[in-house]
Amino acid sequence: MKILVIRFSSIGDIVLTTPVFRCLKQQLSDVEIHFVSKIQFKAVTEANPYIDYFHYYEGNLSLLIKRLKPENFDYIIDLHKNFRSYKIRQALRTKVLSFKKLSWQKWLLTRFHINFMPGRHISLRCLDALAPLGVYDDGKGLDYFIPPHAVIKAGDLPVSHSAGYIAIVIGASYYTKKLPVEKLQQLCSLLNYPIVLVGGKEDAAIGALVADIDEIKVYNACGKFSLHESADIVRQAHLVISHDTGLLYIACAFQKKVLAVWGGTSPALDVAPFYGTAFNHEQLENLAHNYVVPNLSCQPCSNFGTRTCPKKHFHCMEWQDVTKIAADALESVSKK
Repeated sequence: MKILVIRFSSIGDIVLTTPVFRCLKQQLSDVEIHFVSKIQFKAVTEANPYIDYFHYYEGNLSLLIKRLKPENFDYIIDLHKNFRSYKIRQALRTKVLSFKKLSWQKWLLTRFHINFMPGRHISLRCLDALAPLGVYDDGKGLDYFIPPHAVIKAGDLPVSHSAGYIAIVIGASYYTKKLPVEKLQQLCSLLNYPIVLVGGKEDAAIGALVADIDEIKVYNACGKFSLHESADIVRQAHLVISHDTGLLYIACAFQKKVLAVWGGTSPALDVAPFYGTAFNHEQLENLAHNYVVPNLSCQPCSNFGTRTCPKKHFHCMEWQDVTKIAADALESVSKK
């Protein structure tokens, strides 16, 4: 059986689909799994042993379809459900399985704050799409695979951090997902523990401002490491504090304890930190904690985040209790 799975973007969304690849490969006999994503997200799955072949969208959908047609897939599993995936489905003319995207429920929640979300995590909804194939949730949660060459080596981080550190993921795709620099500085000043700031090149300047509070305690790794290397920094951390971004879910794949800080988006969109259904409620409470400013009538305001606060006040992040976050973080690492 040849199966094509489609999920174009982004880092976090692709990581949230990874139980699909594992369950297909382990529960079906003689199956060949192909995956379509955008070329810029190649690293997210390139080392995944459950995917046999990769196909990348590089801006030319017609060319991609031309490459896919000769494969004669038995099934398409559409985990994106947008214009591009629909065009692929139309062109390949084979059986299609897809997840429940819940577009109108998310619209009601973000626009009018009326919650009709089912309370079923998006990763589980992706797995639900596989039911006609007899494939089921194995309870093992998310996957992320780091190639051996991308593992952090001794000397890549300061000696002052060699005995352990807290990783703070300061990046995110949109402004309303990120703590303001002053809040990040305050959080780091409250943490009497080595800190590694994690993010991309676009976060390096903010990271430098945060690290300025104490350049020995706070190491700015933003923009200095690849995605795989950043994932390994997260994997080796004693604790991860993160915005709603891809490395949050990569941390979950490594079963790290995470403190997730939410702004314009919300775990109410069924995208909370996810470890798999094999964990019981008590175990999950010990692994993840979500920080959402209570009783904000405007939160969440978006599925994905926005470039500015629609209300102009940004209370969802400006009012985050970083003293509480720091206290919880220190309590956690004190048990290491």
